[in-house]
Amino acid sequence: MGELKKLVEEGKIKYIGLSEANVDTIKRAHKVHPITALQMEYSLWTREIEDEFIPLCRELGIGIVAYSPLGRGFFGGKVVDEAMPNGSLLANYPRFNGENLEKNKLLYTRVSNLAVKHGCTVPQLALAWLLHQGDDIVPIPGTTKVKNMVNNAGCLGLKLSEDDLKEIGDAVPVDEVVGERELGVFSKYDWKFANTPLK
Repeated sequence: MGELKKLVEEGKIKYIGLSEANVDTIKRAHKVHPITALQMEYSLWTREIEDEFIPLCRELGIGIVAYSPLGRGFFGGKVVDEAMPNGSLLANYPRFNGENLEKNKLLYTRVSNLAVKHGCTVPQLALAWLLHQGDDIVPIPGTTKVKNMVNNAGCLGLKLSEDDLKEIGDAVPVDEVVGERELGVFSKYDWKFANTPLK
């Protein structure tokens, strides 16, 4: 952070952001120089950041960049509406494997039913739910297809009430999501277990 602060002072960079940082790391880094944005995985089925991270970021004025806002494509219909592509890395993620996937498909069905109720697609509803979590949260859905990008943009037109948001969130209870969010080998390195060393 000290080196990044120097780069800001030299005019070489304008802002500093962190990704998948531990809460303690964020607090200590922010004391050295204000953090502009924190990139974390956040979606209907990955909500671990709600208890500590979102309140901390709001207290410190840090924006949140939500990656994998469609659950690594799950709420985009990957492996639910279409077969998993050969050689797909998703096959290695616990939530997309065997019995885990079959149980998680029930969550997708619930969201799909709510999408019908709201007259939109599942990805649009999942992204709209995320956008309604606060103006300081910006989802970054990734796609390789223009049609998906256009479809995703349709979420901007959805207006959801507090009751709608609760109903959507309740359709995907965090304790009913089966499987770790990260690849097994990497799960021990995510923000829960990693912290930068003290000086």
